[in-house]
Amino acid sequence: MSNRVKIIECPRDAWQGLPRPIPVEIKADYLRLLFAAGFKHVDAVSFVSAAAVPQMADSEQVLAFAQPDYDVEIIGIVVNRKGAERAIATGAVTTLGFPYSLSPEFLRRNQNQTPEESVEILDAVGEAAYKAGLGVVAYISMAFGNPYGDPWSVEEVIAACDLLIDSGIEQISLADTVGLASPEAVETLVAAVLPTLQEGVELGVHLHAQPETAAAKVAASYRAGCRRFDMALAGIGGCPFAQDALVGNVATEIALAELARLGAELPTLQPLDSLITASKGIQQKFGGSTQ
Repeated sequence: MSNRVKIIECPRDAWQGLPRPIPVEIKADYLRLLFAAGFKHVDAVSFVSAAAVPQMADSEQVLAFAQPDYDVEIIGIVVNRKGAERAIATGAVTTLGFPYSLSPEFLRRNQNQTPEESVEILDAVGEAAYKAGLGVVAYISMAFGNPYGDPWSVEEVIAACDLLIDSGIEQISLADTVGLASPEAVETLVAAVLPTLQEGVELGVHLHAQPETAAAKVAASYRAGCRRFDMALAGIGGCPFAQDALVGNVATEIALAELARLGAELPTLQPLDSLITASKGIQQKFGGSTQ
């Protein structure tokens, strides 16, 4: 197995729950800093209801200002056909990201869909992406369990992957949406799912974690064979629809250090100190109380 890993930097997930609106220019400037630092896969924006996620209401403007390099993959999250059409119309998004879930309660909270509706919409999103020449990555939210009492098992995760693959998906990311999973659970699930996938399907993890457990979760995923990792500088963010208290993303700086320690082949990046400072600055300025 190759030691080369794919790093997906996720400012969209870092920003979406911040209560104060971040100006377009600040978002675009930050994205340009990511491109200049060497990040080639960026989960940058989403195209969802402005009422649900007001922080992402200006995604078209952000991408127009940021002007991504031709060789950078820009992921735009969508939850319906309208969102897919908006993302495609930008001419900057190269991959549509669609959140699926094993948890009916999370699907209701996150995108007001039943599991059956979600699969139908994913098929429509995939068709639109195919016609536009874009890729699709599907996220299995609550892949490691959920706080709602909805049924969960390893077998159900594998079945969900099979369902997504049958819909034409070739990139799947297992999301620890509320940071429930222990490192042992992460390793067990990834090790169980990987051998069941068809050749050519890429499996990744989108982990949420407290800082003290982030490195262990990354190491567990890598040991199990995962080579695709979502992360966010300074560990900011989390899903605003998952539970009352957000558990942040795995911090990029922690993940990269741990992957380097494990002997992974990492992408070439510029020093990240200024980006970490910028990320923390955005959180401090726009993440405070709106009262």
